Amino acid sequence: MSFLRHHKKIETNATLLLVLCLVVVSIGGIVEIAPLFYIESTIEKVKGMRPYSPLELAGRNVYIREGCHLCHSQMIRPLRDEVERYGHYSLAVESIYDHPFQWGSKRTGPDLARVGARYSDEWHVDHLTNPRSVVPVSIMPKYRFLLENKLDSADIKAVLVANRRVGVPYTDEMIENAASDFEVQVDPDGDWEDMTARYPKAQVRNFDGQDDLTEMDALIAYLQMLGTLVDFSTFTPDASR
Repeated sequence: MSFLRHHKKIETNATLLLVLCLVVVSIGGIVEIAPLFYIESTIEKVKGMRPYSPLELAGRNVYIREGCHLCHSQMIRPLRDEVERYGHYSLAVESIYDHPFQWGSKRTGPDLARVGARYSDEWHVDHLTNPRSVVPVSIMPKYRFLLENKLDSADIKAVLVANRRVGVPYTDEMIENAASDFEVQVDPDGDWEDMTARYPKAQVRNFDGQDDLTEMDALIAYLQMLGTLVDFSTFTPDASR
């Protein structure tokens, strides 16, 4: 009962309560944060992760510009219902080259962390052009104009440089070849071997079926690579470090 009497003193003394709360919060903060300064890496290293190819990066910029992240998250939680619906739970390393990351918590539409290779390019074109043609109950707006918005390689080198400044490990070779890598990814008849050597698992094809390189090409290239870089059939947390 003596403990309760002391507890009453704390509850009835606002200043003492505030000071003790600050002490408890400070201790908790130190316990959680201090170890991060001593751990070599808090993000597991996983084979297969790489920076976005120039075309994928351009598609990601379109994705952000059009506000796709406002309705679609890219973070599968390690819960049974999420894993069974969307696939393997998301790893922190999968967002290591995202500035900003696309985790989100709003799911007006489904999570897209594992959407890569789940649907055909034609499905994506139809869905983005008229969402209700493939998902009758969809409330997603139409993005037909992406087929009309042409892309060129004039600025892509500067985009890679900007990303390197915030920590994305683009090499001098990647930056020097940014324009050619950007264009050759939609040309299966081109000399794309060097591009895929720089960006393993980069998919090479005409994504929107048109002759011109468009924002639709870039966006679909981005969507089709999401969740495809890590081979989860061989992934184990211990072996990934």
